[in-house]
Amino acid sequence: MADKNVIDTTLERETKQYIVVNIGNEQYGIDIGFVDNIVRMQKITRVPKAQSYFKGIINLRGEIVPVMSIRKKMGLEDDVITDASRIIILKIEEKGLLGIMVDEVCEVVTLNVDEIDKSAINTNSAKDNFINGIGKNGESLISLFEINSIIEEKESNS
Repeated sequence: MADKNVIDTTLERETKQYIVVNIGNEQYGIDIGFVDNIVRMQKITRVPKAQSYFKGIINLRGEIVPVMSIRKKMGLEDDVITDASRIIILKIEEKGLLGIMVDEVCEVVTLNVDEIDKSAINTNSAKDNFINGIGKNGESLISLFEINSIIEEKESNS
């Protein structure tokens, strides 16, 4: 009986769920544990003298939430807002809520630890500093965001 419990907890740790989003032509995964909400694009109020990737703030059911552009943060071209564009509201411990703009939300996938390759990461570009692994979902490859790096970087540049 003790062995069965050990196996059960091991299996739980070996899988993780990610929300798969499109940014440009690439797919990225966001750990579902950080996701508080996904909302349609709405009016973003600019904040003077903010970093170029900081788009402004939104009012989400009475709460003010800062919104940033992942595209700009990674050094990609500016966001193109379409009907598929979404703001993913992340819940960050000690920092509260933060919205990130994505081109499209695709699906939720569950990846096993053996489907995540951490050795394929090249940290030479700004974009790669925010990626902590590559997930293999069938034939698709999904770059997995390191949410804490995105947040820490944001804080250190302010």
